[in-house]
Amino acid sequence: MNRALNRVVIIGSGNVAEALARAVADCGLQLVQLWARNEARAQEVAGAVGCPWACRPERLAAADLYLLAVSDRAVAEVAATLPIPCGAVVAHTAGSVPLEALPAKFARRAVFYPLQTFTRGRRVEWSEVPIFLETSTPELLSELEAFARRLSRQVFVADSGRRAQLHLAAVFVCNFVNHMYVVGERVMKGAGLDFELLKPLIAETAAKALAAASPAAGQTGPAVRGDLPTQQRHTAMLDDELLRTVYLSVSRSIWETSKKI
Repeated sequence: MNRALNRVVIIGSGNVAEALARAVADCGLQLVQLWARNEARAQEVAGAVGCPWACRPERLAAADLYLLAVSDRAVAEVAATLPIPCGAVVAHTAGSVPLEALPAKFARRAVFYPLQTFTRGRRVEWSEVPIFLETSTPELLSELEAFARRLSRQVFVADSGRRAQLHLAAVFVCNFVNHMYVVGERVMKGAGLDFELLKPLIAETAAKALAAASPAAGQTGPAVRGDLPTQQRHTAMLDDELLRTVYLSVSRSIWETSKKI
């Protein structure tokens, strides 16, 4: 018989922990506690969502589900050192960490991976966030899926291998793209121009990618045209050897990709 996972403890105090705490508190589930090693941050996040907090292992509250929203390297350590009840579900939220990183002593272990970027103090629309699940047993999968659907309408099953691919793709479309914004801002500042001038271009580029069957259909610029003179002028303007290498590598990737379409 499936159990309802209504009582939740969030473990961690970073961006993902904060976002999950807000989501759980907002959807009618019982956020029993926020537990974190960083006392000041635990108090801050718990205060924002109106739940109790703790930072000592012996103060960990009883719950149906413990969501470990900690750094990738801390998943195994934190799970192993906390006195989590043996019958509870223990799930980490890391995209590139396998299920087996959770100690085998937890019979009901799982992965609860929300595919989204989270920033301190910024809310996201959780109903649209894809959540990927992996569990130690088929019975647990149905329980965790029921819980996940309280937060999002997009819930999927993905094993550790597929989830690692998801995480890799996310790094490209999120982290790397955002870094390109940072580089663009630097170039603009060097010319005495405001980054705000690029925002309509950023918005239209993202909108095209979302509207198209494939983002490759919306690729423009000197690289896809094979415009080497323009590329040479651009690299000459860059005063950073690393950025010149990035520019040339990305331009080559665009050109090679466009030839295969």
